[in-house]
Amino acid sequence: MEFTVPDPLTQSTTALAIAADRAAKYLATVHDRSVAAAPDALAGLGGFDMPMPTAPNDPADTLALLDQLGSPATTATAGGRFFGLVVGGTLPAALGARVLASAWDQVVFSDATSPVGVKLEQVATGWLLDLLGLPAHCSVGYVTGATMANFTCLAAARHALLERQGWDVQAKGLWGAPRLRVIAGEQAHVTVRKALSMLGIGTDVIEYVPCDPQGRIDVGRMPEADAATLILAQAGNVNSGASDPIADIVARANGAWVHVDGAFGLWAAASPATRSQLAGYDGADSWVTDGHKWLNTPYDCGLAICRHPAAIHAAMATQAPYLKVGGDAAPKDMVPEFSRSARGVEIWAALHSLGREGLRDLIDTTCRHARTLAEGLRAQGFEILNDVVLNQVVASRPAPRGWAAALAGAVQRSGEAWFGPTTWRGREAVRFSVSSWATTEADIQRTLAAIAATPDAPADA
Repeated sequence: MEFTVPDPLTQSTTALAIAADRAAKYLATVHDRSVAAAPDALAGLGGFDMPMPTAPNDPADTLALLDQLGSPATTATAGGRFFGLVVGGTLPAALGARVLASAWDQVVFSDATSPVGVKLEQVATGWLLDLLGLPAHCSVGYVTGATMANFTCLAAARHALLERQGWDVQAKGLWGAPRLRVIAGEQAHVTVRKALSMLGIGTDVIEYVPCDPQGRIDVGRMPEADAATLILAQAGNVNSGASDPIADIVARANGAWVHVDGAFGLWAAASPATRSQLAGYDGADSWVTDGHKWLNTPYDCGLAICRHPAAIHAAMATQAPYLKVGGDAAPKDMVPEFSRSARGVEIWAALHSLGREGLRDLIDTTCRHARTLAEGLRAQGFEILNDVVLNQVVASRPAPRGWAAALAGAVQRSGEAWFGPTTWRGREAVRFSVSSWATTEADIQRTLAAIAATPDAPADA
C-alpha cells in the first residue's frame, strides 16, 4: 500500500482543534471529579494494551482513544485538592504558552535555531533574578527539574573547586583529582545526593550535620570549611518547609562553594511576608528551584541559577570554554541538553500573567491555606509537627502503626483529596503541600471534612 502524506497544515490544525476541545472539556470537570483515578478508570488503561497498528490511523481517532482511556485515569493535579509532591496546577497562561510553544516546535539550541526561545529566556532570566533578589549577572539555565538543576550547578561547583587546586576536571576527569569535601544537613534532599553520584563525587564523602527539630542545619555543629569544600544548604525542607540558616552558613563558608537547593522554597523570596525565611540566601554561589512547583508552570521547568556563569559554561560548554565578553552564551552551552524545549516560554508566560503582585498573592494565599489546614487538623486531634512557616503541613496523631498510609489511601480512594504519608523525626505522619493557584478555602474545608469522615485506621496485622 502506498502511503500518502496528508497536507501537514490541515492535519496539524485539525488535530490541535480536537485536542483543545477535549482538553477544555477535561479541565471543565477536573474540580468536581475524583482527585485520584477511580478503579474502573485504572482498569480501562488495559485498553492501551494492543499490538502496534500496521496502517496509519486518523489523528482524530488517536486523540479520541487517548482521551477516552487516558483522561479518566489521570490524577487531578490541575484541581485544587491535590496536596502532594509540593507541586501546583498549571496557570492558564503557562498552559496556553506550552500549547503555543509546542506548535512553534522550537529547539532552543541557540538564537539561530530559536530567536524567540532565546529572547524569552533572556527576558525571563532578568525578571527572575530581580524577583528573587539575586545578583543581575547570575546565569539561569532552563532544565527539566530540580535534579538536573542540582546536577548543573554542582558540576559548576566541582569545576571551580578543582580549578582552584590546579585540576582541569573537564579534560582530566576525576582519576587522580584532588579530593573535595562535601558538607550537608541530615535533611538534604535525595536529588542533591543523586546529583553528587552522577558527578562522580559520591555520597560517602558527605559530612552530615545534625539538624534541629524543624530540619534546619545546626550551624554550631557544622565542621570548618575551606576552599576545597562544597556546602549544601536547603531553602524549604520538603516536610517542614523550614530553611537552613543560610546567612550563618555563608558567614562560616571560609571560601567554600555554598549551594542552595530551593526547589520550592526559593520562591518565598518573591513575597515580603515569607522572604525572612531565607535570610542571607543571596550570599550563596548557586541556587536551584522549580517552575513547576510554586510558580505553577507545566512540568519540566527547572532552573539552575549561578553567581559564576563562567564556571557553568566551563562545565557545560561544547565548544571554546570562554564566555563572550559582554555577551551571552548559547543555551546549549549552559545546560546539559542540546535538544531543549522552549521551557523559558512557559516561565515567561507565568511571570507575565501573574506580575509581581500576582506571584506574591499566590505565595501568600497558599501559605494562608496551609495555616487554615493546620488549624483544622489540630481541631480534629492531630498534632502539627512543623512550624507552618510556608506551605507545608505535617500532622500526626496517636494511632496504630500504619495509620498514616491507611488514612491517605482512604481519602485518595474517596476521591476528595490527595495527600501522602511521610515519616518525620521518627514519627508517622501525613504531609500536605499547598502549592496550587487553583486551591480555594472551600477545597481546604472539603479536605478537612473528608479526613474527619474517614474511620480510624486499624493496626497492622
